[in-house]
Amino acid sequence: MARLLSIDYGKRRCGIAVSDPLKLIAGGLCTVATHELTNFLKDYFQKEDVEAVVLGLPTQTSGQASENQQRVRQFAASFTKQFPHIPLHFYDERFTSVIAHRAMLEGGLKKSRRQDKALVDEISACIILEDYMQHHQ
Repeated sequence: MARLLSIDYGKRRCGIAVSDPLKLIAGGLCTVATHELTNFLKDYFQKEDVEAVVLGLPTQTSGQASENQQRVRQFAASFTKQFPHIPLHFYDERFTSVIAHRAMLEGGLKKSRRQDKALVDEISACIILEDYMQHHQ
């Protein structure tokens, strides 16, 4: 059975999360430097069967496009050219960083770990995937 993979795309780094093969549970996988993302995905797709990719679409609370949305859309265009066999779905990522910080705080992580931006990105990708699976299963 194939997995779902989600990406919290950022200017410097991207958080990656994947589902289990049954698509019941989302788990953080890693954080990848943005300039290395395509190579990471090529390697991962060779090792794992991925049904679809969920890409966080950054939008302001007002519904307007965020500063990062143009970069996300450029990446999406490149992704669909390089991986035409893997469906790509956008998913609203509003508030995922806030929810990630709250989860880290409630989980009892020390301040130094809560300030780890890479960890926040990975958790945000996991939140995007969990929310996507809840609304599309």
